[in-house]
Amino acid sequence: MSPAEAVLGFTAAAAVLTVLPGLDTALVLRTAAIEGPRRAALAGLGIVIGCLVWGSAVAVGLGALLTASQAAFTVLKWTGAAYLLWLGIGLLRRPRRTFDPGAEVAGLTGGEFDWMRRGLITNLLNPKIGVFYISFLPQFMAQGVPAGPFLVLLAAIHGLLGAAWFAALIIATQPLAKALRRPGVVAWLDRVTGGVFIAFAARLALGKN
Repeated sequence: MSPAEAVLGFTAAAAVLTVLPGLDTALVLRTAAIEGPRRAALAGLGIVIGCLVWGSAVAVGLGALLTASQAAFTVLKWTGAAYLLWLGIGLLRRPRRTFDPGAEVAGLTGGEFDWMRRGLITNLLNPKIGVFYISFLPQFMAQGVPAGPFLVLLAAIHGLLGAAWFAALIIATQPLAKALRRPGVVAWLDRVTGGVFIAFAARLALGKN
């Protein structure tokens, strides 16, 4: 695919995945509701920095792998597609019924800038993010561009989407928190995300490398 197609496709997919409720969303929601918008924004900033660190590290590694061996990169790409297919089927078959922001991050307290550190550490100590980037980023590798810098660009786009989502969470803390506690909403988001994962795997299997 062309660089423009890759960026647009990644942006659309990453936007869907960004709003999927998880630990990052829980941390920002709870901080906004209990500690206030400033600390929530700092926590969100820490999370975004963590995503950029993970994404840049993985992107540089994938770029080096592509430069060293196209065959190895292709194997990794197909392995990642299989992993995304497995995740997608799991989300479609067993979507979550509830999402409790308070339960997932209970007990966190601290000063204002301490929340940025907590957001950063929470993100960096989550190995699932690294595995996700390894599986996800190769699916959007464009033709005719340096692999490392382009994948770093995709990681930066994901970080910007995360920042926008956290800003929306902070602005609409109570309505969104209540909505995300509804079983139907959480299950719907999980199923949409599962469908996105499966679509990526199908695109790779049916499309041209």
